[in-house]
Order: sequence, then C-alpha cells, then structure tokens
Amino acid sequence: MSDSPPREVELKFEDVHLSFGGVKALQGISCQVFKGEVFGIIGPNGAGKTSTLNCISGFYRPQKGEIYLRGEAIARLRPDRIARLGVSRTFQNIQLYTGLTVVDNLMAARHFRFSSTWVEQAFYYGRPHRQDVRERAAVEDIIDFLELERYRKAVVGTLPYGIRKRIDLGRALAQEPTLLLLDEPMAGMNSEEKEDMARYILDVQEEKGMTIIIIEHDMGVVMDITDRIMVLDFGRKIAEGTPAEVKSDPVVIKAYLGDEAAVPA
Repeated sequence: MSDSPPREVELKFEDVHLSFGGVKALQGISCQVFKGEVFGIIGPNGAGKTSTLNCISGFYRPQKGEIYLRGEAIARLRPDRIARLGVSRTFQNIQLYTGLTVVDNLMAARHFRFSSTWVEQAFYYGRPHRQDVRERAAVEDIIDFLELERYRKAVVGTLPYGIRKRIDLGRALAQEPTLLLLDEPMAGMNSEEKEDMARYILDVQEEKGMTIIIIEHDMGVVMDITDRIMVLDFGRKIAEGTPAEVKSDPVVIKAYLGDEAAVPA
C-alpha cells in the first residue's frame, strides 16, 4: 500500500506568544493549517481566538514566535502587505460602509487592483475604464455566488442584519484571498440564516478552493463544517484534531463545562 502524499501547509504557527502588559493573550501557540481545509478555532470567552486571527492578519505583532504563510514569515509584516499576499478576513462586528450600496462596498475591497494614475482616472478613458469594467465583472460574480442580486443597488444600512453579514463575507471574497479568516460569521443570526451562511462557507471551500479559518461559538455549526479544530483556553492550545476527536476530549469538556464529571455518559 502506497503512502498518501504529504498535505500542503497553508499557514504555520511556531511558538507564538502575545501579551498586553501582564495579560498573556497567547502562550506558545503552535499549529498547522493545511491548504483547502476549514480549520476551526474554539474556546471559552477570552481564550485568545480573535487574538490569533489578529496576529495572522497583522493587526497584532507577537512578541515571540513566527507565523508562516506558504513558507513566508509574516509575523512582522504590515497588514496591507499580508492582505496582498492573499489573506482576507471578516470581523466580529460588521465593518461595512452603511451609506454605500452593496456593489460599492464590494468594489471598495478591490481598490488595490487599480493601477491607473489620478490623471487617467480624471478623464476615465483607456486603462481606468478597462480596469473598472474588469473589477465590476468580478464583483458581479460574487453577488451571483452569494445570491445577492436583489440587493445589489440597495444601501447597506437599510438591509437586514443577516444580509449584511453575507455582504461582509462577499467583501472578504472580493479580495480573492487564498486564506480566508472568519471571526464569528454567524453571530446574531437565526437558525435559517446560519444554515445559509454555513452553505456559503462550504461552497467557498469547494468551488473556490480557499483555505478557511473560522471562529464560531455555535458548536453544532463548527462540528458540521470544519475539517479540524484547535481549542484554546486562557491563551494556550489544549487540543487539536478532528471534530469527533475534539468533542470527546476530556480536557476540552472540562474547559467548557468546568468539570468533566458533570458531563452525562
């Protein structure tokens, strides 16, 4: 029997430490995220989940350790440089331009792809026009993918919360990332909206081949859509494995419920 080929590593943490004064947000985190998988990060409040995403995207710089994106060290790079390397994210709280339309919000995520000068843009002829047509076509593809056609010209601030969360995902996709970071993409949603969002996330993985790291408090969703999970508690990694392995880990049960003995057989 032949051995299966080694999996390609998209992201790697090596002994990452992050502190804010006397508060240790991350304490020696090491893990690997493989290309094309949905990797979940879970843990009680204050466990260091969002801090982990902030280190990946460059909002925080760890005091110790390194983070590698496809073999390139990124822990000391600026957020804009990391974004250009193919990392995009959503936030816990929706970060949209509420006074603009859905199309304009998605176009804003593609601004770094425009290379024309301000003089060319003033006349809107030649290269600026061609670039605008190209980028708008890409935005329309995302609108179709996320089934947002009926909202495309609507002002974002007038739309329901669940639709705005979907637009937030669309704006992250508009950057055409290879690594997508989702920070509680289903927070505040009802069950039907969560089912829709879970379907879109899996479609992103399957159809676009993106690697996805997701933080989510709904354990049912996490267990359903992730390939592997890392569990944090007070900034330390206490478990990592498949959903089935993590769900039955007594250390994880104790971290969530306080006492393993409290869990019924």
